[in-house]
Amino acid sequence: MVSQKQPVYVLGVGMTKFIKPRGKVDYPELGFEAGVKAMLDAHINYDDVDQGVACYCYGDSTCGQRVFYQFGMTGIPIYNVNNNCSTGSTGLYMGRNMIAHGAADCVLVVGFEKMFPGSLQTFFQDRANPTGTTGLMMKETRGVTKAPGAAQMFGNAGREHMEKYGSKTEDFAEIARVNHAHSKNNPYSQFQDEYTLDQIMKAPMIHEPLTKLQCCPTSDGSAAAVLVSQAFLDARPELKSQAILIAGQCLATDKPALFNRSAIELVGYSMSELAAQTALKEANVKPEEVKVCELHDCFSANEMVTIEALGLTARGKAHELIRKGGITYGGQVVINPSGGLISKGHPLGATGLAQCAELVWHMRGWANNRSVKDTTVALQHNLGLGGAVVVTVYKRADGKAAQDVSNEEVGRINNLGYNPAVVAKGFTKAQVDQVRSKKARSEWALQDTEQKVEARF
Repeated sequence: MVSQKQPVYVLGVGMTKFIKPRGKVDYPELGFEAGVKAMLDAHINYDDVDQGVACYCYGDSTCGQRVFYQFGMTGIPIYNVNNNCSTGSTGLYMGRNMIAHGAADCVLVVGFEKMFPGSLQTFFQDRANPTGTTGLMMKETRGVTKAPGAAQMFGNAGREHMEKYGSKTEDFAEIARVNHAHSKNNPYSQFQDEYTLDQIMKAPMIHEPLTKLQCCPTSDGSAAAVLVSQAFLDARPELKSQAILIAGQCLATDKPALFNRSAIELVGYSMSELAAQTALKEANVKPEEVKVCELHDCFSANEMVTIEALGLTARGKAHELIRKGGITYGGQVVINPSGGLISKGHPLGATGLAQCAELVWHMRGWANNRSVKDTTVALQHNLGLGGAVVVTVYKRADGKAAQDVSNEEVGRINNLGYNPAVVAKGFTKAQVDQVRSKKARSEWALQDTEQKVEARF
């Protein structure tokens, strides 16, 4: 029997702006920026960190140490995590477990990715592909086209939804329209362009019903979170107002239904459903209580089926919720206020932690330009084919609804002079000095990373 979990809080978050993958910024720089921001936000020094978790898909082993050694070389355990597109939230899940079961009081989780332009690709051609059995089922049930593999997989799920439940191509386009519209309020978003429904539907077709503007781009970027125990927080009572409780969480993998010849199941419907039910039950939350949600909209079709898997609507009814404006401001639940993967971008290892940052800002009341009134619960969903999915439920430490905090007040609270939820800025040398280890720092490990980050701002 797994022992009783202790409460775990997100005390600090930080992220870089997500950018097009053009090779201009390397991962040590991206990870350093996000990690420094998260520690500044948490008001901690790297010497307070007991364990580190690095999250990335594209990179050689121990990229995590390359990033973390820049903060300090304190000898702590550093784990390198790769769990496909759910890598970032898998790191979050690991960090929470470490603290919940007494292995740490403070864990720094940093997700980063330096990607290649164009659609996702396989690097190892001399061995079995981990999603090979999934691809084989797709080939047998729906055939294969020249479109990118992921677009086919998720596009087919959209086709099945249309066939079974009566959703239409414009319903999928509306999901993308909403996410692109939301992104204009997120300073970290790769794209901040609004489009009409007609523009989205007339964009180049990738794999019906998915047009180009309904597919997430590849991105470079990083995001980080500082997780702490109750004891760590109790020793710093002045920080309790910014600490957000991970009230429920589940990392789930596929069930046999994956291979039941359903295109919807083939993109992980059952594991998303299992993770959502488990996390919501742990948090003692009903789906209808959720006012704000960051979900894994790698393609608009995945948002369609995930709305149902999370229990936000009954199965086969997501398009009805979308048609009545139910997924944006003024509706039942605001989905992807950040712009989602479709507009914000999707640097694989960073995505789950960027979702975390967005929802932490909402629960604190800092996301005042895109807040959702009376939010007491926030829901996060991050999925990777292969497969793994993490669903996380957040609540305020005081159990109350989030209230908007002014930018001036946020700047006073965090000693940064600005609100990181609504403005993307860099940091000063003095601020970097504040969070780097006092007892075990290495200038050799840092090289010129700090100057490079400062130069970009």
